[in-house]
Amino acid sequence: MASSLYVNTVHVCFESVLAMDNVGMVAMFESLVATGLKGFLGCPAVIHEAALLEFFENGSVRDGLVVSTVNGVTVEISEQLLAETFELPVEGLTDLFEIPKDLVFDAKSIVSLSGEPVSTSGKKKEMKIEFRLLCDILAKTISVKAGSFDAITQEKFLMMTAISCGVKINWNRLLFNILKDMVTAGTRQEKGYAIQISLLVENVPNLELGESMEFPSSKILTEKTVHRYISLNDKVGGEEVADAPRVKRTPVKKAVSKKRPAVGAATEPVAKKKRPTKSRAVSSKDKLEILPVA
Repeated sequence: MASSLYVNTVHVCFESVLAMDNVGMVAMFESLVATGLKGFLGCPAVIHEAALLEFFENGSVRDGLVVSTVNGVTVEISEQLLAETFELPVEGLTDLFEIPKDLVFDAKSIVSLSGEPVSTSGKKKEMKIEFRLLCDILAKTISVKAGSFDAITQEKFLMMTAISCGVKINWNRLLFNILKDMVTAGTRQEKGYAIQISLLVENVPNLELGESMEFPSSKILTEKTVHRYISLNDKVGGEEVADAPRVKRTPVKKAVSKKRPAVGAATEPVAKKKRPTKSRAVSSKDKLEILPVA
């Protein structure tokens, strides 16, 4: 189904999130604007499901272009078309590993929740809440890679460093290369960019498309959904802290208190010789019942 192409995608309503009363979040979204990703992350959110399925089914790379057919009409996406449509930066580094190492080192402390440098192979819960959200945006809408969204990968962290520290990146080249991988058989690249491709095919001459559908509002980052994200993440953190003492629950007293009357009852008729043997059996059973609780 086409919905699988955008099930994890998040989109951004910049007008709403930039008006938030949250300094950290606003600063993060402002850095996305300054980086030049506003047009890509905040374009009109439309979805053409049938066209998307056909686009990826027939897609390939030819002469440096992403080429496909939709409803019998040829669709060609060039690097230039991508840049013009989404106003993407076309200058800067084309290799994330060329980002200066001192900036990467500084970023590890900038994004950290505790102040201690985070690990690029750690978990995003080590980061401040705004950078956790940035990590999600990059994972789900930019790099679109399979794997855990809770993990910090080197690629995602380098992107975060570039965005947070103002490193000039040729985002158009980077995104176009990802798009090419999406239509190339045998790559490990997940398919995505559903909103952006839907917008591109809308502008193809003589291509008739059915009615578009609205992108789910729950997946669009607004002031409301970002506050919900913060609330859920804070709740998760609270539960993790609260869970620690619960492990120490040992209802041993309860188990012992139940057994004491039984032992007392067994010792009342002391006249018979078989009572001591039975008493030992009860004692052994007591131990077996208590051990699993401890």
